[in-house]
Amino acid sequence: MSLRINSTAPDFTAETTQGPISFHQWIGDGWAILFSHPKDFTPVCTTELGYMAKLAPEFEKRGTKVIGLSVDPVTNHSAWAKDIEETQGAAVTYPMIGDPKLEVAKLYDMLPAEAGETSEGRTPADNATVRSVFLIGPDKKIKAMLTYPMTSGRNFDEVLRLLDSLQLSAKHPVATPVNWKQGDDVIIVTSVTDEQAKEKFPKGFRALKPYLRLTPQP
Repeated sequence: MSLRINSTAPDFTAETTQGPISFHQWIGDGWAILFSHPKDFTPVCTTELGYMAKLAPEFEKRGTKVIGLSVDPVTNHSAWAKDIEETQGAAVTYPMIGDPKLEVAKLYDMLPAEAGETSEGRTPADNATVRSVFLIGPDKKIKAMLTYPMTSGRNFDEVLRLLDSLQLSAKHPVATPVNWKQGDDVIIVTSVTDEQAKEKFPKGFRALKPYLRLTPQP
């Protein structure tokens, strides 16, 4: 199954460290981030899960739920969470999905169909493609995807920045320019005419080109 931006995020039921969930029901009416890692007790992902735990309040402010995925069983996750808190100084308070039959990883096209049917005996290298981030909107559609190699830690500050951009453009007819961050000027989308822009953006705008109009963040 090939997933793209604006594909409906596949629904599933699974065991997590906080009990069984039905994914779409768990998301509810807000936003969600599903991020995966290749295997429990892996060094790079240990740092990532710890940092995500530190950022959890920021995602909560934005009405966004966070959930992790590993192909190992939930019982392994609980033991790993102790290592994460010990080494990273943050307790993992978000749920972590157990995927020992590789079902969710395959559903989200993070492992090929021929990858087998169990996590038993697999190594991090076998699971190298299971290092993805999916940002999912309240309509259950995938709004953005990031995939990283095994040796490069993901930048979760960027995930937060990307979420801010997505939520802003979902509310207003704007796009965010290169390296945008909260409070910076934004771009008025080209489907909005100058006359409409005067109504929608009372703070005004400046046109660098007819197609490139900047306005303060609404």
